[in-house]
Amino acid sequence: MGRDLAIDLGTANTLVYARDRGIVLNEPTVIALNEKTQAVLAMGHDAWQMIGRTPGYIVAVRPLRKGAITDFDITQRMIRLLLKRAGVTRFNRPRVLICVPSAITEVERRAVEEAARRAGAADPYLIHQPMAAAIGAGLPIHEPLGNMVVDIGGGTTETAVISLGGIVALQAIRVGSFDIDASIQTYVRRDYGMAIGERTAEEIKLAIGSAYPVDDSVKAEVRGRDLMTGLPKTVILSPDEVRAAIDEQVSAIVDSVVQCLGQAPPELAQDLIGQGIHLVGGGGMLRGLDRRLEEETAIPVHLVDAPLECVVLGAGRCLEAFDSLKVMFMGAER
Repeated sequence: MGRDLAIDLGTANTLVYARDRGIVLNEPTVIALNEKTQAVLAMGHDAWQMIGRTPGYIVAVRPLRKGAITDFDITQRMIRLLLKRAGVTRFNRPRVLICVPSAITEVERRAVEEAARRAGAADPYLIHQPMAAAIGAGLPIHEPLGNMVVDIGGGTTETAVISLGGIVALQAIRVGSFDIDASIQTYVRRDYGMAIGERTAEEIKLAIGSAYPVDDSVKAEVRGRDLMTGLPKTVILSPDEVRAAIDEQVSAIVDSVVQCLGQAPPELAQDLIGQGIHLVGGGGMLRGLDRRLEEETAIPVHLVDAPLECVVLGAGRCLEAFDSLKVMFMGAER
């Protein structure tokens, strides 16, 4: 039996945890293909560097969009490469635990299991990302106590209230960090007549993006292509402009958290005043988002210690205590 693996197959990043070894891989979920030969040229960081910079016959693609597999064949090849990098061979087929969005449909769930099986996994198991995140954040999920997790990924935002080892209330929307990046691209195109790539939009978000007014007068110099002349162009963006540009997506995330609170039983909602809301995922690191959520919900909000690794660390803990935590897996009745 090969070493058990946990995979957080995210829309933006993919992380792999090997039992007894910890996180062995952390790469962007991007794969570069030669369309003429269908050969895989690069994966992860190397492929991410190619986005928007390749000749016509080379495509850098994200096989997952909105938390769902958009290209089954490429996802399967990517999982195979991940398993190979983690030391899996034809002779040691490990059990693999894959973290998936809770909004996943039955068809998407089967697609993930089949892709993992064909890529070399002996027994693919699935676990909901909010549940893995809560375990990774060290929350007391087995106690009769309300624990709330908000997982903001690249393609989805999931809010869950967990008690006694199960999800009591859940709200999942297909809005995430990539939608925030896209809204910055749209704003610059509409107001400045300039085209920028998704990597540039992400850099703007990291540099001056915020969900709540912050004490920051730093502006960002942005370079792109003028839509009228086709020539290179430079503009200056302020934090206020970016905050206004992404407000629709941030409001959708805040509304989904409020709706999830509305679904929770009164006793658990009462617990949350003491326990607080825990933010995980790369999107949770957007500046001021915790303050915005605190203001709208009147509940304390905490950003966990390792927001990007939290989900895969939780899945890793499930591997270390496989038999006792197996009941939390999707399809555990098998």
